[in-house]
Amino acid sequence: MVHYIVMLLVNIHEAKAHLSEYLSRLDVEQEIVLCKRNVPVAVIRPVPVPATQRAIGLEKGRLHVPDSFNDPLPAELEALYNGEHG
Repeated sequence: MVHYIVMLLVNIHEAKAHLSEYLSRLDVEQEIVLCKRNVPVAVIRPVPVPATQRAIGLEKGRLHVPDSFNDPLPAELEALYNGEHG
């Protein structure tokens, strides 16, 4: 069995100018290689389709959120989140 990897090499400027066109080609091409001055720098691949749908509510009854979850943070911790140094 032989597998062929199909990829498209595109310079960044060209990709920016025609991005939607190149993204629509991802169903045919397996990869789009972005190049900067003909040197590969990044790869765009299609996002894999999940094998199964995730069911909602699988953890019901197994997780506990304490009543204090929405209480205000302590002043020292809130100051750190606001970028204030003590």
